[in-house]
Amino acid sequence: MADPWLALEIGVDPAERIAQVGAAHEAFLTGAVPQRVREVVRRSWERSALLDPEGTPPVDLADDTLESYRSGHPLARVLPLFRDLLGGIAQDGAHLMAVCDAYGRLLWVEGHPGVLRRAERMNFVPGARWDEAHAGTNAPGTALAVDHSVQIFATEHFSRRVQRWTCAAAPIHDPTTGRLLGAVDITGGDHLANPQSLALVRATARAAEALLAGTAPVEPDVVHVAALGRDEAELRVGGRRIRLGRRHSELLVLLVDHPEGRTGEQLGLDLYGDDRLHPVTLRAELSRLRRVLGPELLDSRPYRLRGRVRADFRTVTDLLERGDPAGALDAYPGSLLPGSDAPGVARLRRLVDGQLRAAVLASADPGLLAAWTATPAGADDLTVWETLARALPPGAPRRPLAVARARQLAEEYDVGGATSLQRTRN
Repeated sequence: MADPWLALEIGVDPAERIAQVGAAHEAFLTGAVPQRVREVVRRSWERSALLDPEGTPPVDLADDTLESYRSGHPLARVLPLFRDLLGGIAQDGAHLMAVCDAYGRLLWVEGHPGVLRRAERMNFVPGARWDEAHAGTNAPGTALAVDHSVQIFATEHFSRRVQRWTCAAAPIHDPTTGRLLGAVDITGGDHLANPQSLALVRATARAAEALLAGTAPVEPDVVHVAALGRDEAELRVGGRRIRLGRRHSELLVLLVDHPEGRTGEQLGLDLYGDDRLHPVTLRAELSRLRRVLGPELLDSRPYRLRGRVRADFRTVTDLLERGDPAGALDAYPGSLLPGSDAPGVARLRRLVDGQLRAAVLASADPGLLAAWTATPAGADDLTVWETLARALPPGAPRRPLAVARARQLAEEYDVGGATSLQRTRN
């Protein structure tokens, strides 16, 4: 079976493929469904549809701000490794090496001066934002979006200015927490569309993670909890990864939400509700949870987690408090334990989703609004779809879809919402 992350199968004529995908790209911009395009590229084009295909990515960081940010970034520790493994490619006069953070901001772009000057014309420069939301389909941005190494070949790029280039990139994760740190990329001509370039960035990313694991400070008391977009939470501590069952996941989330601790009665109310308290069952569940976590992690009287706890849902709310809805949405893979009906978990889930939704609506940013509609919580959100339909400029490829979806939901909900869109023309 062909590798879906490779741009070209063996024996395919690159020139023919460039023309074929280029025609599909032009058809997509007119609203047609692209044919004979890789699935990873088609989905990326759909995520990029709000962008101007003639545009260039913005520069988020510059000068002292850029220097300060990248010097403190975890990937700065493995920059010598990137240069050792990819430095020869970066200086051969045909390629560039680039490293970006988890938001697609380029931290380092290195290579032959002549290639760097050509890359500047499309804003492929340190500090520029090359995530899909700002640059469209491209290897580092798409690798971050799908959390997988990928090649993007010539006309597979969404932006026309980038279609002269081919690139391969692989994501890099924090070896302790699993958090996405960024991606490493090589960019050059059509000849990069081969298995070797993809294997090279994959190997480089894995080597970087191994080096980070060896240099990371030991934090045995830090507990990492992942509970967004999954029915069973995952806990990482002291190098261990523990996947919890549903009831233990609920208990863990409730304890994270109350670092000061909870009594058994309070936990029972949060877990079972007013009408069916089960103190014996609760004590048994907590006893089993202590055996799973280890006695050093769970206190009693009151019940609380020991040490420092970092949870993905707290990351989202912390970013919202700092006024960063884009970062919060990037850190949000889905609702908190969506299958749970525990009253305390359901309240917390509504709180996190509600705060994020309100921030997205307040931003009136078409990219954020579209990203929210792509989540399970936002897929049927009439208000957001209507806001997106109004926020998109005339001629935007996604605008007819937004208008149609808003009208469909208004009819399904029978709220007369279609009337509010009568002024919105396709």
